[in-house]
Amino acid sequence: MPNRQSAYKQFHGIETVLIKVTNDLLMATDQGQVSALCLLDLTAAFDTVDHGLLPTRLQQCFGLAWFVSYLTNTTYCVVVGGVFSRVIHVVMSVIFQF
Repeated sequence: MPNRQSAYKQFHGIETVLIKVTNDLLMATDQGQVSALCLLDLTAAFDTVDHGLLPTRLQQCFGLAWFVSYLTNTTYCVVVGGVFSRVIHVVMSVIFQF
């Protein structure tokens, strides 16, 4: 994990980020620098990913063909106590970060 990452780290959270940003702005002001802060609310913006559209965008915009193979023909099943659920084809997914 990057040193500056606050999400999903013990004893770090939004408060740590706010303190860091405030400190950086105050330090820049003390040094006579001009600062600008741009905030984007991306809440739930990437929660679901359309697997039909995403591969096209990844290849066209970013040249990430290797990642497209991960999303193509993806299947999923659950194993509990050695018993397998039925296998399903994944068309949409939710992104989780741990």
